[in-house]
Amino acid sequence: MTQPSSGTRRPSAKLRVGTRASALARWQAEWIAAQLAQQGTEVELVEITTAGDRRQHGPIEAIGSRGVFTKEIQRALVDGRVDLAVHSLKDLSTEAVPGLCLAAVPERGPAADVLVCRKADGLDALGEKAVVGTGSPRRKSQLWHVRPDLDIQGIRGNVETRVAKLDAGGYDAIVLAGAGLARLGLADRITEVLPPSILLPAVGQGALGLETREDDAWARAAVAPLDHPATHAAVLAERTMLAALEGGCLAPIGAWARMENDVLALTGRVLSLDGRTRLDSTLTGDPEGPEALAHRVAEALLNQGAGDLIRAARER
Repeated sequence: MTQPSSGTRRPSAKLRVGTRASALARWQAEWIAAQLAQQGTEVELVEITTAGDRRQHGPIEAIGSRGVFTKEIQRALVDGRVDLAVHSLKDLSTEAVPGLCLAAVPERGPAADVLVCRKADGLDALGEKAVVGTGSPRRKSQLWHVRPDLDIQGIRGNVETRVAKLDAGGYDAIVLAGAGLARLGLADRITEVLPPSILLPAVGQGALGLETREDDAWARAAVAPLDHPATHAAVLAERTMLAALEGGCLAPIGAWARMENDVLALTGRVLSLDGRTRLDSTLTGDPEGPEALAHRVAEALLNQGAGDLIRAARER
């Protein structure tokens, strides 16, 4: 990407917000727009189609390992076509784009993954060889760790498309992020919330990231009131851990940071692709130092052999 254009804009101008066109992305951008409007900032939504949106078939790794849902929006931000990008943080690469910054992270929604079943009443009730839909190596490996008998098949498309594929009989169950279903008014479709002991969330899952140009003081000031410090610290810990592991977005890695008794707790998990090997580490630290905590958890996982599992996932 080229260097960002100047971020100087008149305070009376509309704040141009870049978003994907999916129903969930629109909901997220419109929610941010409503929060900004409450404080007197006029907003214009700008829809941007990403590589992940254009290619809805085949495994996600065939498109590229990082930024398939975010690069085009970041490019529009760099080029000055938009002033603010609203991301699902689980989609945003940990590799920083020069001149851009994560200006605010609103309070997190539900972080957990959920199971949506066609007939069964939960994971334990799924029969042997039940077909479960997910395109995520993280979800696949963790499910296989507890249910190696499951027939886990890839699935693509937005939330509504995946639910429709389930209802059409293509799968016995699918795994989705609970936050997405809740935001789309589909929480009643959740069969079971999968606990972190079974399925640790993706880095940043359930949280939104508000990205601006570093030199755009107006945009940064506009979104600053939307920042939730505890959530920001938690996702910074998760993202720093992932970067320290050099895991990218396709290795089977989960993370979950949260406040517990005024300290920041971070659980990290790395698995083999077949789910047979699972490595875990949970440590606590100062909420003011999430990066230090993240490096300690990453080191603990690497000491258990996480590097070999990550390299094996990359080479496959």
